Amino acid sequence: MLDNPAPAARSATSLVSTEPIYDESTPWRINAALQLYTEIARRGGWPSLPKDAKLGPGSIGPDVAVLRRRLAITGDLDPALQAGETYDAALVAAMKRFQARHGLTETGSVGPLTITALNIPVETRLRQLTGSLERLQGTSFIFGQRYVVVNIPAATVEAIANDKVERRHAAVVGKPERPSPTLTTTIRAINLNPTWTVPLSIVKKDIVPKMRKDPAYLARMHMRLLDASGNEISPSEVAWHADRAPAYTIRQDAGAWNSLGAVRIDMPNPHSVYLHDTSHKNLFNADMRFHSSGCARVENPRDLAAWLLQDNEGWGRREIDAVITTGERKDIRLARTVPVAWIYLTGWGTSDGTVQFRPDLYGHDEAPVKPFMVSQPKPLITAAAAGGFVLQSGESRPARIEEVSYLDRQ
Repeated sequence: MLDNPAPAARSATSLVSTEPIYDESTPWRINAALQLYTEIARRGGWPSLPKDAKLGPGSIGPDVAVLRRRLAITGDLDPALQAGETYDAALVAAMKRFQARHGLTETGSVGPLTITALNIPVETRLRQLTGSLERLQGTSFIFGQRYVVVNIPAATVEAIANDKVERRHAAVVGKPERPSPTLTTTIRAINLNPTWTVPLSIVKKDIVPKMRKDPAYLARMHMRLLDASGNEISPSEVAWHADRAPAYTIRQDAGAWNSLGAVRIDMPNPHSVYLHDTSHKNLFNADMRFHSSGCARVENPRDLAAWLLQDNEGWGRREIDAVITTGERKDIRLARTVPVAWIYLTGWGTSDGTVQFRPDLYGHDEAPVKPFMVSQPKPLITAAAAGGFVLQSGESRPARIEEVSYLDRQ
């Protein structure tokens, strides 16, 4: 095993920064992380802990000794402190740092999700970094002075201006069976108190089965059945048990019950996905936020909408709230469109050498890849200068894209 791989660890609070996950230097930061983890792999990787281990402050024993060595190898714990079998304050701080860079709640104790992250082998982490780098090289995105990034594995949305993150939002993204797509487009409008027209795929997969079990489902969900002329049709006139989905449009009224909430951020794209509000706000507190049907639900979307409308005179947070309170539907076109990229980075680095990892829920990193280094138009971060790092996860197998929905699932 690697005995003295990294400089003294930094505190978890140093991981909170205004540096974007995705900018023009991201490939070189990932390359630096690859160098660090390639060296760890060369020296034998790290030890695993028992899957049922439950450790926390005050714990004593050989499992604690293994944990100390494990965290020292990745620079989360000062290598000078790796000896010992006591779960002390230094180990709590190191555990919080590890959890922070893996997108986990910073409890300082070892639970099931933390054990899973600790035991992922270095070879898998290298695949994540390599896959993330390969995917970035296949992305065409023009960085504007102001732009938005959705990193799907991290379930986060960043609003970036002048190379700094001005707003960072937790998000809920597509579940594995209905993955959020990667894409680049522009944000063009903000829809307040939006209605929602249900895509055909959701009608087939969700609405029809629910109507077969509960004929009152459409009424209960404030959904209307409309013909080609926009006239409302009674659900009782439809043969819901037929083999085909009904040839009608289903539209959900604006209101607190609406699956898009009070705000939809409009970005035309072939996948019909959006950023939007939700009535299921409890999910933002979870470590694993993969529950939608493809769209990204955004925590505090009104603040993000106000940020996007900075160039629209007379449209701040107060005005947005006022319109939402009336219940009136309002579409506001941005005075200047804002570029947006939905990316899939499961592993990346930061300029201070921290390496971040997230779970590869869509399985894009499962295909074997050969680690490689990109060319060096600027100096790379060295292991000596890095001072530690944080990991995340990535994708290499392309997602199977189906028609997805911006529906917030009940």
